[in-house]
Parts: sequence; C-alpha cells; structure tokens
Amino acid sequence: MTFSIRKAAEQDVPVLRELIDASVRGLQSADYSPTQIESALASVYGVDSQLIVDGTYFVVETDEPEKKIVACGGWSQRKTLYGGDRWTRREDSLLNPKKDAAKIRAFFVHPAWVRRGIGTILLDACEQAALVVGARDAGHETDRGHGTAGDQADARGALLEEQHARRGRRGGIGNDANADRLVEALGHGIVHEPRR
Repeated sequence: MTFSIRKAAEQDVPVLRELIDASVRGLQSADYSPTQIESALASVYGVDSQLIVDGTYFVVETDEPEKKIVACGGWSQRKTLYGGDRWTRREDSLLNPKKDAAKIRAFFVHPAWVRRGIGTILLDACEQAALVVGARDAGHETDRGHGTAGDQADARGALLEEQHARRGRRGGIGNDANADRLVEALGHGIVHEPRR
C-alpha cells in the first residue's frame, strides 16, 4: 500500500469537509457526547482555508483501490491554534519565528485508514516544512481533548524531547539535509510506502 502527500488545494475543500466530519464522528465518539460532537463540527472543527492559502496544509492520498484523500493536516505560523473557518476566536496574525514555535494544526484521518502510519507521515512533513521556512521548531500545542490527533502529537512531542535531550538539543526536530528537497517535493506530491 502506498500513500502520497501533497499540498491541499482549494478544490479539495468539499472532500476535506466530508473527511473531517467522518473523522470526528468515527474517532471521537468514545470521548465526546453526540451533542458535543455536533457543537464542535458546527463551530470549531472544519477546514481552515487560511492554511490552504498559506500552503501549509497537506492531504494524504491513496490509490488503493482508487485514488482518494484519506487524511489531512498542517502547520501554521499564525497565532490561531485551532478552529476552522467558522471559528470566531481566530488570531490570524503571524507568530515571531525567532521566539514562537510553528503550530501543528488540524489533523484528521478517515476512520477506515487509522493505524497505518498516516499521522506520522503528515507530522514528519509538517515539521520539516516548518523548519525549512525558518520556524524555530514545530510545536505540538494540541489540546488533549481533541482525541487521537492530540494523543499522536503528545506522544510525538515527548519522543522528540527525549531524542533531543540525548543529543543535547532542546525543542524542534533539527533541520536535516533533505528538508529542502522535502518541501520542493511536497509541491509536486511525494510517495511514501509504510514499513511492514
């Protein structure tokens, strides 16, 4: 099974809305009541068009059995931590990259495609892309109440901090020589084959 990742485009928005709805209803029903889920979908959860315009939102596609978007997620250099276009408490001003970490934002995986490493593919791409454009690091400031994406970011953040402590560094993931090629490739889409 292969996955490809690319920058999200405006024409993806209708599919992303369906994906976010399916992800929230399918993966967060154990954590939230139906009323809470409906409220979150009507106000907080949704497509953040600013991330798409900024070129910092990605989609993961599979071509098995047919090409389709199975996950989305991104990063931001803006102060808004969460919320789609309908969220009224947005702060779209830019962060200071010298002192503020880029924000990991709006990860959603279709319930039929969980536990296949897709979240890791997205997180790797976001971290590398943020570092290449000069972000200090990619912050995992995800509300734990947001379910599986929050758990993924929390676990990843703890693992990264442990790795950096061993290397004598703090925060971020460290820029690697392939980062420029990664960001360029994301413009064209890259293919990832998960380990078995």
